[in-house]
Amino acid sequence: MEIPRILVVEDEKLIAEHLRANLRRLGYTVIATVPSGEEAIKVSEDTEPNLVLMDIILKGEMDGIEAAEHIRSLFGIPVIYLTAHANESILARAKLTEPFGYLLKPFRQQELRMAIEVALYKHRMQERLRDNERRHRELAELLPQVVFELDRERNLTFVNRNG
Repeated sequence: MEIPRILVVEDEKLIAEHLRANLRRLGYTVIATVPSGEEAIKVSEDTEPNLVLMDIILKGEMDGIEAAEHIRSLFGIPVIYLTAHANESILARAKLTEPFGYLLKPFRQQELRMAIEVALYKHRMQERLRDNERRHRELAELLPQVVFELDRERNLTFVNRNG
C-alpha cells in the first residue's frame, strides 16, 4: 500500500513544524506545509495529496473553512480540521464542508493517527461506492428494457434512455 501524502495547512510555523515531525514519525509523507488557504488550494491542485490537515483560522483573505470547501469541491480531497477553535458558529460552518474529521488542539499523536486512518479509509470507501454507482448506471443505460428507480416517496429518481 502506498504511503499517504498529506498537505498541512497551518500558519503558525512552530506548530506546522511540530505537526510535520509527528506525521513523519507516524510514517506519513508530508508533501508541503503552507500558511494560507490560497496556497493550500494551489498546492492541492499541483500535488494531489491524499489528505489535507487544515487549521481553520489562517492569515490571509481565506480562512481554512473556505479553503477546505474549495479543495473538497474542486479536487475531492478529504480534509481534517485541526484547530483550537470549537465555538458553535465555526463548527456549523465547518460541517457544511463535509470534513472527514475535527481535532481540537492540543491533541495527542495517537489521536492524530486514528483520525487520519479513519479519514483515509472512509474516503476510499466513498470512492468505491461512487464507482459502483457509476458502473450500475452505465449498465442500466445499456439494457434494452426500461429500468427506473423510485425513492421512498415513490418519486422517480432514475430512468434509463429506454424509459
